[in-house]
This record gives sequence, structure tokens and C-alpha cells, in this order.
Amino acid sequence: MIDHPRRCSSMAGMTDQEICTIRPGGPDDAPAVLRLLDSATAWLVARGRTGQWGTEPASTDPRRIAQAEAWAAGGGLHLALLGDVPVGALVVGASTDYVPAATEPELYVNLLVTARAYAGLGIGARLLEHAAELARARGVGLLRVDCYGGDDRALVRFYEGCGFTATDPFTVARPGREPWPGQVLARRLD
Repeated sequence: MIDHPRRCSSMAGMTDQEICTIRPGGPDDAPAVLRLLDSATAWLVARGRTGQWGTEPASTDPRRIAQAEAWAAGGGLHLALLGDVPVGALVVGASTDYVPAATEPELYVNLLVTARAYAGLGIGARLLEHAAELARARGVGLLRVDCYGGDDRALVRFYEGCGFTATDPFTVARPGREPWPGQVLARRLD
């Protein structure tokens, strides 16, 4: 497992003090994950894109708080930092139960979120490349992710631009709410 800080190589034009590094996360990083989720949710809400994560901050939802704490303690969290400031989070591990199982060993991206204040700097793409490096280090040739597949499918196109191919669409039933349309994407690493 790669467990040392990595530079975010796609951050062209940034000064040395602005270089992004990636480091493993731990239990103390759950609040940073929640801040990133809250920021992303606010950005989505401001643009009328509430289908992905709803309208309420993750930091006020007991289920999301528990999820962030489990991610932070589970060994799969990696944070992108500018200086000491978390600007992105990646969680890798096993696939979720609502997507079709892989037919071979894989590494699954459970979460990718970046600070919208730094949009366009390649932080998300660099975190996905870090996930690919982790998978290769484990001898795994498949990296998968799922994402919100609704609205204009902009998130699906982002992943496709990072080398993933859309594979399985799926829907998550949500009692009392609209179903959540999702898309599984895969990237071959071998």
C-alpha cells in the first residue's frame, strides 16, 4: 500500500506553497471529510442540482456522520491537501451492496469529493490516479466507481474523461423520496 504523501502532479501553474499532496487519512480526518461533503452539497444546491446528495449538510445527518467516521477509521481514506488544508478526499475499498459485484478482484472508489473552491485544478483526477496506483500496488487490474447518473450525467462524463467506461446503470430505491439513478464505471489498469 502506498502510504506516503504524493504530489498532485496535475496542478500545473501552482507555486511550491500551493502544491497538492496526498496522504493517508485516519480517524481524526472525519470532520474534514464532512466539511468537504458539506461544501460540495452547498455548491450543488446553489446550482439547483439536489438529486445527488439532497439539500442538507452531511454534518447534520447522523447516518452521514457515522459513514464519514467509518471511512476515516477504515484504512481506505486518502486526503489531498494544499498546505495543511484538505481540498479533496478519496475512499477506496470494497464495492457497495447496491451495485453488481465484480467478476474479478478490484479496488472500488467509495467516495471522491473535492473542494469546489479549487475546481479545475485537477484534484479529483489526481485522486483517481492515486486510486489506480493503490490498485496496481495491490496487484489489482480493475478500478471501479459509481456515481450519480441523473440530471445531465455531467458526473458520468467526468469519470469517462478520467479513463473510466460506463458499465452498469442502477437505481437505489429511497422510501418516501425519488429513486436515485446511479452509474457504475470501470477502468482497466492492466
